Amino acid sequence: MVKTTVKMDKNGCILIPRKLRDAAQITAGNWVNIKTDGKTLIIEASQSVADKYYGIVHVEKCPKDLREYANTEMLKRWKQRTTP
Repeated sequence: MVKTTVKMDKNGCILIPRKLRDAAQITAGNWVNIKTDGKTLIIEASQSVADKYYGIVHVEKCPKDLREYANTEMLKRWKQRTTP
């Protein structure tokens, strides 16, 4: 476990030291989840939803109704997974 003490500035910002970022495999531009457990703050490496699902669907041209397209694609994939 890597542990250190840092000071919060007047805006509520803290700098996460490099040794902690490296230990948690967090780099500039990464997403993090922050939660509390009593008086303890827990910061965990995360992944953006866009990055997580990037490239999962390929379209030839942008659909007129994105919501309808997404629903249709989800239903199609669901049927593929549930059909023997």
